[in-house]
Amino acid sequence: MSEWAVVIAGGVVVGYAALSRRLSTTVLSAPLVFMLFGLVIGPLGLDLLDHAKDPEATKVLLESALVLLLFADAAGIRARDLRREEFLPLRLLAVGLPATMALGWLAAWTLLPGLSVWELALVGIILAPTDAALGQQAVSNKRVPALIRGGLSVESGLNDGLALPFFVLALAAAGEGQGHPGVAETFLRALLLSGAIGLAAGWMGASLLRWSLARGWCGSDWRQFLALAVPVVTYALCVTVEGSGFIGAWAAGLAFGIHLRRTPADQGIRAQDLDPAQSTSFTERLGLLLSSLSFLVFGAVILSPTLQHLTWRMVVYALLSLTVVRMLPVALALAGSGLRAASVAYIGWFGPRGLASLVFGLLAFEEHLPGGTMLNGVIAVTVGLSIVLHGASAPFLGNRYGDWFTRTLRVKPNLRENALADHDTPR
Repeated sequence: MSEWAVVIAGGVVVGYAALSRRLSTTVLSAPLVFMLFGLVIGPLGLDLLDHAKDPEATKVLLESALVLLLFADAAGIRARDLRREEFLPLRLLAVGLPATMALGWLAAWTLLPGLSVWELALVGIILAPTDAALGQQAVSNKRVPALIRGGLSVESGLNDGLALPFFVLALAAAGEGQGHPGVAETFLRALLLSGAIGLAAGWMGASLLRWSLARGWCGSDWRQFLALAVPVVTYALCVTVEGSGFIGAWAAGLAFGIHLRRTPADQGIRAQDLDPAQSTSFTERLGLLLSSLSFLVFGAVILSPTLQHLTWRMVVYALLSLTVVRMLPVALALAGSGLRAASVAYIGWFGPRGLASLVFGLLAFEEHLPGGTMLNGVIAVTVGLSIVLHGASAPFLGNRYGDWFTRTLRVKPNLRENALADHDTPR
């Protein structure tokens, strides 16, 4: 990697950090800014960064970011969040996510000739998870009802982990017969074995932490490092047994959060110390930093080469993926929920595609599938368009939707969207 690429990347971090609060109210989201600078230092610009020269660096950065965020998101899962958000996350995850995968598969079959049936399935699966960071103002605007904001946040935090089993099995099926592990072996190693390793590692990490906290032996700084080490060790163990480090990290976060919360408060531990967020805040922040840098690398080494070989099929599929393929399943999932059409449209539009799609796409590309180039190009164009369109529309549409909600609430005080008016929005 060029030293100048490192200098520019560091400068972008410094510059955006200095202006972050001001830029948070504009169309210049962090993913957009980092992606644009990535294009500047990529082959279309200064040619300071190239995947062919540093393939391992790209992989390590993107995978590290996803592992940390998967762990932190899973550790933050609370059953009461799903209950408090009532129907919304469960409907979006149980109905909307599978329907999005299926419709994405069908749309790919229509628009992307030359791909095998399992490569087409990969397109639909890879582009199903959402990333709230790409349209942050859509979920942070306080004028938007708490039910909608919380529902979108919970959906985004869970759907990448839930999509993982579908992805690893479809990838195994697409590569079967080409020297890659078969579906049965992948199921055993990536799902069962990796899941078991993750659950055990998360349970042991939480047990050790609560044992130390009960004796007052663990400092506030080092508990953050303990939590950070859990997904790192889990990932390494899963890779060692040729499993899925991502499934392991997600399972570890799930076990870590659940087991820590179940610690009796009468063991001499303060109640706030039982909140996993107190231990995973550094892991989450580091994941967000690596995620931002991932978008810079994405712009340089993935999107830039794709733009040099852009086809109309890639663009059309990307537009369909961000609209019809997302919005129809959302409408289906929310049918009969009592939400107004404006709310359903808002939820349907703000399903941006981000880091999870990039990492899944990179993993699929590295399997050297026959249709890998087309698959990688479609994913790159979809994520690139999502960064631009969702980031640019979040401030405007958030305010417009907030205005609609305020007006409608005056006439309809029992509006379904206002169900959480008396509650705090979950983090």
